[in-house]
Formats: sequence, structure tokens, C-alpha cells
Amino acid sequence: MKGRAIHYSPKELSWIKSHGTMPRREAYALFCRTFRRDDVALDNFKALCVRNGWTTGRTGCFPKGGTAPNKGKTMPRNANSAKTQFKQRRLPHNTKYLGHERINDGYVELSIAEPNPHTGYWRRYVLKHRHLWAQQYGPVPAGHVLKSIDGNRLNTDPSNWIMIPRGLLPFLNGHRGPNYDQAAPEVKSAIMTLAKLKRAYFSKIKAMEDAVKDRR
Repeated sequence: MKGRAIHYSPKELSWIKSHGTMPRREAYALFCRTFRRDDVALDNFKALCVRNGWTTGRTGCFPKGGTAPNKGKTMPRNANSAKTQFKQRRLPHNTKYLGHERINDGYVELSIAEPNPHTGYWRRYVLKHRHLWAQQYGPVPAGHVLKSIDGNRLNTDPSNWIMIPRGLLPFLNGHRGPNYDQAAPEVKSAIMTLAKLKRAYFSKIKAMEDAVKDRR
């Protein structure tokens, strides 16, 4: 009926309003049989009810405090669906167990039995090289980081890591000097020594500048 209006008699409108709580499809079928209307489509019928605010009262949501219709009922057994159901006390194949390792941003992370401070979960992931270092040498103090000696972050053996001040990193990552990780093994030691000298030099310069500002 696109392009022209559909007219309803007052009796038909009154009937539709009085049957507004019925499911739309059922009310529509009953309306067509009662008034012998074959020029009204289901969408037309629905649109009429919406325009006039004749709602069915159903929202599609379970009311708060209501009881689910399948409460206390068991699901009928189906041989096909039973094949993929989890068995009691079994875990999914992708369950991450304690001690699971993963790679994140080039570093190895290890799952340990320590509460996650963000979620409260009983285990969390930590950097494996820091975890092993802390077990052997104690925790890394504030303002310091661990640096891989051979440049391979996946080598988590504590003997492959050294503790350095965080302020030394800009002199080792290629921003204020050679890139330590990408350098050849035979020059890594020289790059580390040079980085420490540069940091000491710039720290001394900054200290002198701060002293001049304080005298002003």
C-alpha cells in the first residue's frame, strides 16, 4: 500500500486498541479474519500500533526478581551437542595454568601465584627475567631497570642481565648514542662504558646549571 494511506473505521481502531496486548502477529491475523481486510500488511498493522502508542507491554527483558521459565528443568540430551560439552571438572584446552609463559613486547612473561593488584585474581603475569633476578639478587630498587647483556630479551637467565639506572636507557637505545641491542657483541661493552660516561657528563652539566640558577 505504499504511496497511499490506509483507512480504518472507528470500530476497527477500537478493536485494535483493545487487543493491543496480544502478540502483534496473532492480533494481525485475527484482525484480518474479523474484518476481512486483505489490504493491510503486518508492517502496516505494526506501524499503526506504534503511532498510537498501543504497546503490547512486552519489553523482551526478564523483569527484575522474576523466575526464568526453564528454572529447575534439565536440558534434553542431544547426542550432537553432547560431543562438545565440557565434562565435569575438566578445563578448556586453552586454559593458562600456573607457570604458563607468553611473549609480550619482546619480553617473556610468567604466570605466578601472586594476586593481581588490578583484578584481585589469585595469579598474575610478571616479567620472567625480573622475577628470576629478584629470587637470586632481591627486588630491583626504584629508579633502576634490568638490561639484557647480550641484547636478547628472551634470554631470561639472571646472568644475562645487569641492573642499571633508568636514566642510562636513552644513551643505549639509539636516541643519545649507539643502539646497544643492535650492536655487535664485541662492541657492546664499549657502548655501555661510553653511555655511563655520557650520562655522568650530562648529569654534571645539569648540576652546574642548577647551582648557577640557585645563586641567582
